Amino acid sequence: MMEKEEEELINDNPIEQVRLTVPITDDPTLPALTFRTWTLGLTSCALLAFLNQFFGYRQNALYISSVSAQIAVMPLGRLMAAWLPATVIRVPFIGWSFSLNPGPFNLKEHVLITIFANSGSNSVYAVNIITIVKAFYKVSLHPLAAMLLTQTTQMMGYGWAGVFRKFLVDSPYMWWPSNLVQVSLFRALHEVEKRPKGGLTRLQFFLLVFISSFSYYIIPNYFFPSITALSFICWIWTSSVTAQQLGSGIYGLGLGSFALDWSTVAGFLGSPLATPGFAIINVMLGFAFVLYVLIPITYWTNTYNAKNFPIFSSHVFQANGSAYDVNAVLDPKTFSFNQDGYDQVGQVNLSIFFVFTYGLSFATLAATLSHVALFHGRSIWRQTKAAFSDQFGDVHTRIMKKNYDVVPQWWFYTILACMLALAIFSVEGFGKQLQLPFWGVLLAGALALIFTLPIGIITATTNQQPGLNVITELIIGYMYPGRPLANVTFKTYGYISMTQAIMFLQDFKLGHYMKIPPKSMFIVQVKLTISNFP
Repeated sequence: MMEKEEEELINDNPIEQVRLTVPITDDPTLPALTFRTWTLGLTSCALLAFLNQFFGYRQNALYISSVSAQIAVMPLGRLMAAWLPATVIRVPFIGWSFSLNPGPFNLKEHVLITIFANSGSNSVYAVNIITIVKAFYKVSLHPLAAMLLTQTTQMMGYGWAGVFRKFLVDSPYMWWPSNLVQVSLFRALHEVEKRPKGGLTRLQFFLLVFISSFSYYIIPNYFFPSITALSFICWIWTSSVTAQQLGSGIYGLGLGSFALDWSTVAGFLGSPLATPGFAIINVMLGFAFVLYVLIPITYWTNTYNAKNFPIFSSHVFQANGSAYDVNAVLDPKTFSFNQDGYDQVGQVNLSIFFVFTYGLSFATLAATLSHVALFHGRSIWRQTKAAFSDQFGDVHTRIMKKNYDVVPQWWFYTILACMLALAIFSVEGFGKQLQLPFWGVLLAGALALIFTLPIGIITATTNQQPGLNVITELIIGYMYPGRPLANVTFKTYGYISMTQAIMFLQDFKLGHYMKIPPKSMFIVQVKLTISNFP
């Protein structure tokens, strides 16, 4: 009896949250890539790309997620469906045609527009390199080199996504918790639901929470910003440095502090509603141990002269606690390390909090590999054999394979080969402005390839995503020292190509749940990634 129930669960989906949230029905006749999709999708992507890149330069960066577009385009889509004529536009010479209004605004259009917006909601990480060169070195990269850098770092991850698509999209055990929040919102906005007696429909409940939260958000972010972090310890002992270190919610340990701003409360997780309970508990225990045990002990015992520097800071310092003069250790003509300047200024010092941040990031990556090997190794091996036999997946995978053509693997591999070639050209050409040799691109790609699957599994099951930004800095700094631009370029190729792969797979899983044609999703993501650069 137990075996039969287990078989039925796997036949649907073995994850309870997925069974309760994702519908197992599909209407393959609904149009997806329509005129409305392209118009609203491109507009959403361009707007979010501009806003997030613009506000990303703030000290306290403002991030506007694709959920904002997901909500905003709903009335716009229905407005276009009501007002646009059903005129068929024919494209000369190539025989294409499309209707301005193919019918009511539907769920699949809405999902694709949201994927459009998600492609633009994440700022282009490689722009930081262009900013560094412009702001600190007072010169500019060659325009073509800058464009190739942004494009190749963003696009290379599609190759890794193609390699691991079977494991991280088709597998029913890779359920991507954050996607379920969007699935619930899509259903609330589109499904006709009868209001229960004395209760609210999903849409009514959503509108009530949306209006209330929007109204309240004005208070901490406009009328009364100080409630972002309230610290009674700092108010009582206003002149005490120790009290500020202990009580400040922004520059200290935050003991006794609390916030009335939801963005501050949810800051350490992004969206606690989308993170499984066991992951929240795990993060909180680690957070409390590091912040309230390790850091106070090491700081007040003056380990590594920690008291010479702030307890909480991301800046670098000289041994006496003054700000480190980075320009003194760099040759302004070659952007390379100046040993004489370094001997005069002395070694770089970090705050004790930043030391633990760096150190534990290495432990996190090591733990990611060992955790996936120990807890998911057997499952990965089973999935590998099942993938080759094409007998793999749940009800959603079977519906997708039955109703739609899959994206050919060679599409992914072609993009990967082209991006690798262009990346090598961008670092070796243009006077080698980026300092990185061709083997650095290949090594960064190899690191991204190795870590995409384990980090993808962690993200797909816990909604937590470790990064490669620190380990990549260490590797290239050891192998190719004294070249800061080479360091950040290598870091970007290794870290962002992996991050882009996971974002692509997450969007693909959302389309998988909502039964979007895979080729339509692929076209949308590639088109928007190419378009999303300054």
